[in-house]
Amino acid sequence: MTSNKFNNYYNNFSRSGFNQRNSQPFEGFKRFFKSRTALSRLVIINIAVFIIASLVRLFLKLYLVNPYVSGNDGLSLFGYWMAVPADLHMLLLKPWTIITYMFFHENLWHIFSNMLMLYVGGIIFTEYLGNKKLLLVYFFGGITGAAFYIASFNIFPAFAAQVPYSVALGASASVMAIIIAIAAYIPDYTIRLFLIGPVKFKWIAVFFVVLDLLSIEASNPGGHIAHLGGAFFGFLYILLLKKGIIVNQLANPFKKLFKRKPKIKTAYSKKPQTDDEFRYERKMHEQRIDEILDKIKKSGYESLSKDDKEYLFKESKSK
Repeated sequence: MTSNKFNNYYNNFSRSGFNQRNSQPFEGFKRFFKSRTALSRLVIINIAVFIIASLVRLFLKLYLVNPYVSGNDGLSLFGYWMAVPADLHMLLLKPWTIITYMFFHENLWHIFSNMLMLYVGGIIFTEYLGNKKLLLVYFFGGITGAAFYIASFNIFPAFAAQVPYSVALGASASVMAIIIAIAAYIPDYTIRLFLIGPVKFKWIAVFFVVLDLLSIEASNPGGHIAHLGGAFFGFLYILLLKKGIIVNQLANPFKKLFKRKPKIKTAYSKKPQTDDEFRYERKMHEQRIDEILDKIKKSGYESLSKDDKEYLFKESKSK
């Protein structure tokens, strides 16, 4: 199984963003963030929280206020209210952190690496499973990662001394859940990695899981345990999905956060399209139809995601 949609998406991104001399720079980024998909909104929320946290730290420093929590090196005051603690008493005081931690990053490299993996994994995931399932796996992968982290630190004596000040933060567990879900659902899906070449997704998943297992003893044990928790949920979700067990209802509490609000139609509400906008929308529409038809040709109608079937149905009704 080849990565046709991902490669096409990457090529379109490259051509529109960097290779066309007459195009504006970063056109590919602009189109992605304007798409208003669940994936783009997850990325936007993570970036927005990172920027706000950075501005809060800067503001406090300018007023000569220490922006970091005493006794916990590297954790900002903003992070104190966002990161999920291992201490159960602290967790009872800040129960929301089991959700907020998966959107919070303290440094640039952390958020860059997580968003890059979320971007790549999210494109492939939504191609086969759709946006609603992406939200479910992101949120519950993160929650399961937090549960693994908290349970491990309160069960194993090796972590007892770290419990009072240890916290977990970042989207890594959620991203790991998405990556493992892809590998479990389409293990032979192949992508090309820079300097490596074509690699099946199942081997990428095995690499990440083994790396996290071996890294627990070395450094950041809480983070690696949370990753494994996310991986566990991603694998379990696909296992239940393939067995026909309905688990999509779990995503219902989070759908409203990402559901596009319907626009009120008035006589003056819609801005007339330019010729370029019309041609671009028509091109994207034709490309979507071609991708769906190719998928039917290769794997049959049942391989389509719910979003694909709805899109195809609407197209047939408009003819």
